[in-house]
Amino acid sequence: MLLALATGIVIGVVFQSLKIPSPAPPFLGLLGLLGMFLGQRLIPWIQLWLSRK
Repeated sequence: MLLALATGIVIGVVFQSLKIPSPAPPFLGLLGLLGMFLGQRLIPWIQLWLSRK
């Protein structure tokens, strides 16, 4: 995860220095990706929690 973050920062610096518009999705799209990530992590946690009861 740290490698991905560092790579994104480097690419962002390069894009900004070359005045290239970012191809990243708008903020709402990024929130959707975060929601998908959290949803994938939530299901196994719920299954583990229910199996303990």
